[in-house]
Amino acid sequence: MALRTLDSLGSLAGKRVIVRVDFNVPLKDGVITDDGRVRAALPTLNALINQGARLVLCSHLGRPAGAPDPAFSLAPVAQRLSELLGKPVAMARDTVGESAHEAVAALEDGEVAVLENLRFNAGETAKDAAERRAFAEQLAALGDALVSDGFGVVHRKQASVYDLAEILPSAAGFLVAGEVEVLDRLTENPQRPYTVVLGGSKVSDKLGVIAHLLPRVDRLLVGGGMMFTFLAAQGHKVGASLLEADQLDTVTGYMREAAERGVELVLPVDAVMASSFSADAEHVVADAAHLEDTAFGASGMGLDIGPRTAELFAESIRDSRTVFWNGPMGVFEMSAFAAGTRTVAQALTEVEGLSVVGGGDSAAAVRQLGFSDDAFGHISTGGGASLEFLEGKKLPGLEVLGWQ
Repeated sequence: MALRTLDSLGSLAGKRVIVRVDFNVPLKDGVITDDGRVRAALPTLNALINQGARLVLCSHLGRPAGAPDPAFSLAPVAQRLSELLGKPVAMARDTVGESAHEAVAALEDGEVAVLENLRFNAGETAKDAAERRAFAEQLAALGDALVSDGFGVVHRKQASVYDLAEILPSAAGFLVAGEVEVLDRLTENPQRPYTVVLGGSKVSDKLGVIAHLLPRVDRLLVGGGMMFTFLAAQGHKVGASLLEADQLDTVTGYMREAAERGVELVLPVDAVMASSFSADAEHVVADAAHLEDTAFGASGMGLDIGPRTAELFAESIRDSRTVFWNGPMGVFEMSAFAAGTRTVAQALTEVEGLSVVGGGDSAAAVRQLGFSDDAFGHISTGGGASLEFLEGKKLPGLEVLGWQ
């Protein structure tokens, strides 16, 4: 079955439409440092506003412990949304309480209200189905229909994502529909050569996606902290670099399978080794086979792919027609160790085909490094959700909208 889209809901003029967005944005001292997820929701929100719907927006932010916490209030997000929409946005002081009901009751056609953080209510993330359903029923009382447009949470069986979509007439917004279309292209019929670039800190976070993609890709490039487990599996010493020793056998198996399937597995040939994990640490470039042969010896830690590896990766990426990238190549937050991630990002902007940045830290990295969103074919708003989709897992927030 296909995903239900906005058209399936008919006219929404005058209707109270709950929109489950993903406004889980990074905050520093109460200020949004990256509003990409807010901007990503604008096409759906503007379409509903233009229809004359009365918008009731709900989202989580951070990980409050099921109770109100001012540090995780959505108030800064409501303010930023008001600026982006160019119109007032009401902000409820609670999620399903008196303030929420008053804010929704006051809405006129085309107006917008934001409910307070969903995770201020324990029912949102409850493992107990009855508790979750009870909270979803309280949310449902605030709306006539649900538009699910928070792709970053569709892999979670949560009240506002799953149960609410069963209670109210529901459909995917433009953001979720667009994400599914792109990720389906990566899974079903990608243009070739098809290259997947994986980074980030841990191999264990990517085991499922590696297993699922090996039969489907032409090239697999491995960087980030996870590269040291692969290098160790090749027999190299990696000093104090991040190493998951319990995954060595699994990684060895993947290397063997890649060879048997004719998948080009591209591993780093050099790395930037540092004296410590700090922005001003001493650092040198070392050959992948001699990572401990530096002044730091066995205490040196790898914090980025080296320049030869970066260029090797860039050549493979530019030579591809489809590229999916998830996970930075190094500790990009520190300028001394951002070069590998920057080189990979730049190469993705030069792909003659579909280039997909797989959300999470990768999306944060390209923005922090100064790249424009439209330089890439697609930037996913959900790192975990995109990985689980590519692993072939069933995502409850999509299944409830008709996706099979």
